[in-house]
Amino acid sequence: MSKENTRREFLRCALGVSAAIVLPQTSHAFSQPQLAFKDLKLHNLHTEEKISLSYFEQGHYIPKALQDINYLLRDHRTGDVCVMDPKLIDLLFDLKNVLAVADKPLQIISGYRSAKTNAALHKKSKGVATKSLHMQGKAIDIRIEGVSADDIRAAAISLERGGVGYYPSSNFVHIDTGNVRSWG
Repeated sequence: MSKENTRREFLRCALGVSAAIVLPQTSHAFSQPQLAFKDLKLHNLHTEEKISLSYFEQGHYIPKALQDINYLLRDHRTGDVCVMDPKLIDLLFDLKNVLAVADKPLQIISGYRSAKTNAALHKKSKGVATKSLHMQGKAIDIRIEGVSADDIRAAAISLERGGVGYYPSSNFVHIDTGNVRSWG
């Protein structure tokens, strides 16, 4: 992939997700009380990097914290970083609360994927979508130590905020901010 294509891909990803930050939250935000802060513990299983941070305080996202999350969720094969959808980060926060696992890190199998990485993975497995939401910073594959993939799946489905894929043989759950649907 040329530098220009990589630059274009990054800009497309950044602009799409930046709009999500500035636009009003979806209707679920109006039915929930505004929290003073939101925090996450993340562990990237490919890079062994870990972060524990507050990414939202007093009604505002913390830009530096979101940058740190974006970096941790980068494409570990290429090093490419994408601005992740804040709705996805909020979904992870809500999921950990539904599961009552505030003290446990979410283990990251896959966050952002560049088009190059996604194409290579698709060649190996038809289970990888050609237009994966991972390429837009709107999907993540996770597991949580001590919590079954079945329980994570059920909790994610209960939130009704996007796609939920269940991969019990690989012990992970795919979560995205696309249309509400489930598979696996």
